[in-house]
This record gives sequence, C-alpha cells and structure tokens, in this order.
Amino acid sequence: AKYEKLKAIANDESLDESERLIARLKMAEIPRNANPTRVRNRCATTGRPRGYYRKFGINRIELRNLGNKGLIPGLTKSSW
Repeated sequence: AKYEKLKAIANDESLDESERLIARLKMAEIPRNANPTRVRNRCATTGRPRGYYRKFGINRIELRNLGNKGLIPGLTKSSW
C-alpha cells in the first residue's frame, strides 16, 4: 500500500518535480523482499518450494514419509 501511494505521487505530472523525485527515492529505499508477492511457501524440514501442503507446512515427499511413520496425527492412508 505504501509503495503504491509513492508510485502514484512519482507518476503524477501535476506535482512539482522535486516532490516526485523524493517519492522515487523513498520507493528505492523499500526492500524488494517486502513485497508479499515475492514470498514463497517452503517446506519446514527440507526447504523444498514445490508440492507444498499449507495445512501441514511440509512438502508432499515429507508428508508421505512422516505419514508412513505415523508422526502426523489424523493422517490415514486411503483405502477403498
């Protein structure tokens, strides 16, 4: 939200050039990793970014390993 406000000020041609420059400098100070879009869910045990299950916080491989060992409460192997 803060970045968007600064961007609007920086692109507003009706404002004074010095105000727009200050807005651009403040935008440059904001770290890129502050953007929530750049955050990626990763497995808590291995750090693997793919096959991540939000409910458990781990990836599919670790889920299977821990599930087979009976370390995840309530997780049962499906059978029909």
